[in-house]
Amino acid sequence: MARRVEELHFPHMEIPVTISHVGLVMPSGTVPTPADHTLYLSNLDDMIGSRVFTPTVYFYPSSLAPSSDQKPVMQILRNALASVLIPYYPFSGRIRETRNGKLEVFFGQEQGALMVEAHSEMTLASLGDLTVPNPAWLPLVYSSPNEEPYRLIDMPLLIAQVTFFSCGGFSLGLRLCHCLCDGFGAMQFIRAWAATAKAGTLVTNPMPCWDREFFKPRNPPIIKYPHIEFMRIDDGSSLTTSLWQKKPIQKCYRISPEFQAQVKALAQPAHCNCNFTCTTFDAMAAHVWMSWVKALDVQPLNYNLRLTFSVNARKKLQNPPLKEGFYGNVVCVACATSSVSNLVNGRLSDTARLVREARLSISEEYLKSTLDYVEVNRPRRLEFGGKLTITQWTRFSIYESADFGWGRPVYAGTIDLTLTPQVCVFLPEGGSDSTGTMVVCICLPESATNKFTKHLSTILDSSHENSG
Repeated sequence: MARRVEELHFPHMEIPVTISHVGLVMPSGTVPTPADHTLYLSNLDDMIGSRVFTPTVYFYPSSLAPSSDQKPVMQILRNALASVLIPYYPFSGRIRETRNGKLEVFFGQEQGALMVEAHSEMTLASLGDLTVPNPAWLPLVYSSPNEEPYRLIDMPLLIAQVTFFSCGGFSLGLRLCHCLCDGFGAMQFIRAWAATAKAGTLVTNPMPCWDREFFKPRNPPIIKYPHIEFMRIDDGSSLTTSLWQKKPIQKCYRISPEFQAQVKALAQPAHCNCNFTCTTFDAMAAHVWMSWVKALDVQPLNYNLRLTFSVNARKKLQNPPLKEGFYGNVVCVACATSSVSNLVNGRLSDTARLVREARLSISEEYLKSTLDYVEVNRPRRLEFGGKLTITQWTRFSIYESADFGWGRPVYAGTIDLTLTPQVCVFLPEGGSDSTGTMVVCICLPESATNKFTKHLSTILDSSHENSG
């Protein structure tokens, strides 16, 4: 068993939080849209997987806070948000449905981003290890009373909660509407907000660009691919049942760069003169997928499962290229398929090859086909049948982007995956220096956690020993 995978633990607790103020933040200057104007959302913005809020939390200990006086923090963040909402004015709008369930952004009275001030008698130290995502942190991200799950219509598109702790430290809990931005777009917005707070004056580099009409579907639509990533599948395996019959628990693991390198080396094909070379993501995604399926003891062995993950398509767009500053969704969903038997008994290199092929299949034409597919076959619900979805946050400069003038947060990232237990997240490790360490967060039934830990921590040299 390799010693470079560390199982992480977090305390189960309740965090009492008192909300002291809830208020709307409007752009502090003139925005380029009248009150009755609407904005088009592309079919990448409007995909069913984008119709969610992405909750994140950022922790700033008392050593980073400006003083024991809490008002400056709120004032700085609120004033900077009001400034940055001028160029990023769509975040002050709302979303509504139009024909055939299509969404659009509209502007009216009593809108704006929502900012919440909260307090807790606890200290940050009492929350335990702040580098390990903990579902108990959910009270640090604001949800309105009796809010319906997945509600999007008429909701504020940016919700920020600042929670002050008795030690003088604070957290910033964010909910950003995924329809307005993908991960890279969210980093661009947060970086502008943070730079504006730090400078005391509006800073936007690059200048944000809306331009969602760039991704209008073709007329007539041309769907060139089967798009199995969206296909509704009634799971004929035991996977979904085993995950949902009891509430799964969230498990987190710290993966060292050395272990990642080992996995990558063993995921390369043996005795092959081809040009196939897998990336660290290809290798780690394959390793996690195989470990997860083994731990869940999925049956029957001849059933085909799916692995989906988002691919940033910005660099694929050449004719014409995307404008600088575009912060909308430019991701396609890649999908690899494999039988349970191959995932349990097969070679790591073979599964890594499937991941790589799925990743490389995303092209400019695939993106256009996706736009047309969603226009014709607009999915109405999230599909999890026989599927694991991996979200790669290690690509994002989430720590560097969130320096509002008080230094980098000690943690920046996701909170609770148990509401969507077939989603796995690869997070970058925090800290002052980026070492390449990865934190893997995944959900499992409690009965499967020990098996998963064992499989994740063990690299079988199957790609080599089975070929000899």
